[in-house]
Amino acid sequence: MASGDRIDYVFKVVLIGDSAVGKSQILSRFARDEFSLDSKATIGVEFQTRTVLIEHKSVKAQIWDTAGQERYRAVTSAYYRGALGAMLVYDITKRQTFEHIPRWLEELRSHADKNLVIMMIGNKTDLEDDRAVPMEDAKEFAQKEGLFFLETSALQAVNVEMAFLTVLTEIFNIINKKNLAADSNANNSVPSLEGKKILIPGPAQIIPAKKGMCCT
Repeated sequence: MASGDRIDYVFKVVLIGDSAVGKSQILSRFARDEFSLDSKATIGVEFQTRTVLIEHKSVKAQIWDTAGQERYRAVTSAYYRGALGAMLVYDITKRQTFEHIPRWLEELRSHADKNLVIMMIGNKTDLEDDRAVPMEDAKEFAQKEGLFFLETSALQAVNVEMAFLTVLTEIFNIINKKNLAADSNANNSVPSLEGKKILIPGPAQIIPAKKGMCCT
């Protein structure tokens, strides 16, 4: 956790996916390191922050949950506006939640910047005996779509931290490259990036699934 009041960057990250896949639990695990077995469906606006240090810079992550809107397919464009990263979550024990991922990805790309950093998450690896989505299926889809991919357990705190920090670090690196490019071309009348939408160049690279990384 970064200390002090200075914030160098603020990155908005959104969580999307079907109801009951564990989005709110993933958010609680990352933001507060909490998990509630009695968690109920999210109602109302769910927004939490956490500040981390990336290369000695203070980065505040603003993490938005869909607040149950996905049950009514009423996630609005305002939810996605300004997002630099997204967590696309499914439940590894419910095949249907994985089969809905293309629809969520299409909606995300139609409302948000098409080049934002996207991490697909297969949650609930603590229920491995009930797995309905083979990891290879998810890896193949992520590679085809140019997504980062990890499997997580919010219950056991497996890979949740890694998933968020990977996305935040990728955004950080892209912004730094943009700023360096702007500085180096300042004498060539390149417009300043200040106040402008940040475009993420190229598709995100998939995280290789290393032994022990994705499963409990």
